[in-house]
Amino acid sequence: MPGTAKREFAAILVGLRRHQVDFIVVGGIAALLEGVPGNTIDLDVVHSREPDNIARLLAALDSLDATYRTRPELALKPDVSHLASPGHQLLMTRFGPLDVLGMIGHSRSYDDLLPHTHELEVSEGLRVRVLDLETLIAVKEEVGGERDLAVLPIMRRTLEEKRRR
Repeated sequence: MPGTAKREFAAILVGLRRHQVDFIVVGGIAALLEGVPGNTIDLDVVHSREPDNIARLLAALDSLDATYRTRPELALKPDVSHLASPGHQLLMTRFGPLDVLGMIGHSRSYDDLLPHTHELEVSEGLRVRVLDLETLIAVKEEVGGERDLAVLPIMRRTLEEKRRR
């Protein structure tokens, strides 16, 4: 991952951690952190939809100047009802794109995913919870989109290599 992109993603993660948001890094950044070669343009997180966490997430998003990517001229911000839903909130922060997801795959929520995570240090002093590679693969298989299917062989090969080590 290029240095600039890494710094931008790290800045978003710092903002979420600073506000003590409960979240899991998923998607392309999680795959990169798990050792899968590739590139990605946005940070995907699944958040706990507990009311206290949603309040912390709203504060974090406000500090990151997050607005919806669609119709950026309107500068629409997410609210409690958006973040309490299982839907996907596709946001732009001052550090880059952030997708805040209520669920992924076939209705996998934060609580469903939590047992399939581990903490990783993504930069000095910054530890975040990341979805494990095996579950990332399972979610890609569930979704089955063209882009998801295209990266599956690389993800499976990386998982095999990790298991051999």
